[in-house]
Amino acid sequence: MAESQNIEYKESWRDEYLKWVCGFANAQGGSIYIGLDDNGEIVGVADCQKLLEDIPNKIKDTMGIIADVNCLDENGKQYIQIIVNPSSYPVNYRGEYHYRSGSTKQQLRGSALTEFLVRKTGYRWDAVPIDNVSVADLDIESFEIFRREAVRTERMTRKDLECTNEELLNKLGLIADGKLKRAAVLLFYRNPQRFLQAVM
Repeated sequence: MAESQNIEYKESWRDEYLKWVCGFANAQGGSIYIGLDDNGEIVGVADCQKLLEDIPNKIKDTMGIIADVNCLDENGKQYIQIIVNPSSYPVNYRGEYHYRSGSTKQQLRGSALTEFLVRKTGYRWDAVPIDNVSVADLDIESFEIFRREAVRTERMTRKDLECTNEELLNKLGLIADGKLKRAAVLLFYRNPQRFLQAVM
């Protein structure tokens, strides 16, 4: 069976193949076979049992999803099958969004990433909640500037602004499910350019 939208062959395991898992999860799902060459011929793996433990843990720890990992045997040669189900929400690998298209894996950036996130979540790019950034990571001076300008332009009253930074973000609709939205980070992060480079 040739490689396709839903099938990928790798002769041996490398952690970078977690990107392929991410790509399948963000697309239609699929199976990755470890221990097969590009033609689908079984070459086998020497550490099948270890991979049965390592791969599921690495998938869960880096992407928060569960994949079925099986050790198969044919003619005395063992190989690994990783079954990835399509995810109903966007899956990222270390902040990168990958997508399976045809028999290739693509990293989504710019407008392609925006379209993907909108299609998956219904959110605009700046409204998507993000992990690993808390209110404590935001810049206090940026909040002070925001409060001053909000009063000056009469967008908010002083009474509206007499609250904690987290309460202010809630009032502005910049927190969803306990997570900061991208717009909050762009407004108040210490280094918005660095943040943009990480997510684009």
